[in-house]
Amino acid sequence: MAPRAPRDFSSMLDELLSERSDEPDRAHLISIDYLSVVEELHSGRIAFSDDALDAAYASMGEPEQARPEPSLDPEEIARELGLAGGGKPKELDRLRREFALRNHPDRVPEHLRARAVVRMQVANMLIDEAKRRRVRRRKA
Repeated sequence: MAPRAPRDFSSMLDELLSERSDEPDRAHLISIDYLSVVEELHSGRIAFSDDALDAAYASMGEPEQARPEPSLDPEEIARELGLAGGGKPKELDRLRREFALRNHPDRVPEHLRARAVVRMQVANMLIDEAKRRRVRRRKA
């Protein structure tokens, strides 16, 4: 058996498409007799009830309640960070990491990303300011 000559992609694609066009389109072979479907529904052999529908929706779980958008208020972000007591630099770094785990733009839904960027900037500014205050107090 002689080795096959290498073929380019376009010739292979043309060959595959021509083979596919030889097959009958099966979509037009499926027919639905709508009158028999209506007859089945009216006969009672196929039954739909509100209870069954409610059970099906309940099995899917509760829809997620729309949560309010996170605040951009620096005071509220400071409360969320837990900056009331100041803290040591290592503690402040831990607060920054925990806040980032919950609020980083890569971890929030797409529609909240711009808001998350601002929240992260505010949180970083607040933590940096808390660190500077701590250094100033130690110098004084």
